[in-house]
Amino acid sequence: MKGCKAFIIGGSAGSLDVLLKVLPAIDIEIAFPIIIVVHRKQGTDSLLSDLLSSKTQLRVKEIEEKELILPRTVYVVPSDYHLLIEKDFTFSFDYSEKVNYSRPSIDVTFQSAAEVYTNKLVCLLLSGSNADGVNGLITVKNYGGEIAVQDPSSAQVDYMPAQAIERANVDRVLRIEEMAAYINALS
Repeated sequence: MKGCKAFIIGGSAGSLDVLLKVLPAIDIEIAFPIIIVVHRKQGTDSLLSDLLSSKTQLRVKEIEEKELILPRTVYVVPSDYHLLIEKDFTFSFDYSEKVNYSRPSIDVTFQSAAEVYTNKLVCLLLSGSNADGVNGLITVKNYGGEIAVQDPSSAQVDYMPAQAIERANVDRVLRIEEMAAYINALS
C-alpha cells in the first residue's frame, strides 16, 4: 500500500523477540509512525521502551495522553491501558474492562485506528496465545486498510497469527526476515 499514514504492530507471547529483530532494519526516514501494542506485565513500561530504543535509530517513546502522533517515531503503549486514536491524530487512554483478558487490547487499538486512518492504515499481528487483534484486523480490512500477520510457522506461539489467517482474510503472511522490508516499502 502506498500512502500509509500509520503502522501498528500488535503482539503477545513471543512478539518481543520479533520486534528486536525487525526494528534495527527499519528505515529511519519512514513517513509514518509505528505504534506497538504488546501484552505485558504492569510496571515494565520504561524497560520496554529502553530496550527497543537500543535497537533502532528511530525515536522510541512511551505514549503520553493527548500526544500528537508524529512520523518517524516508534510509540510504545503503556501497560494496563487501552490505547485509542482520536480524530485529531492524538492518543488517548481508556481504563475500561480487559478485552480478551488484555489491557492494552490489540483489538481496541486496531479498531480505533481504523476509524481514523481508514484505507491508509497497515496493521501487523505477531506471535501470541489468544485471539486479541483478530477482530481488530477484520475492522481494519473493512475500512480498506491492509493487514498482515507473522507466519505462524515462525511464531513462538502460533495461535494469534493462525486465528487471524483463519478468520480475517489477511493480505500478507510474513516471515520475520521479510517484515522490515515490507514496512520500509510502505514509505
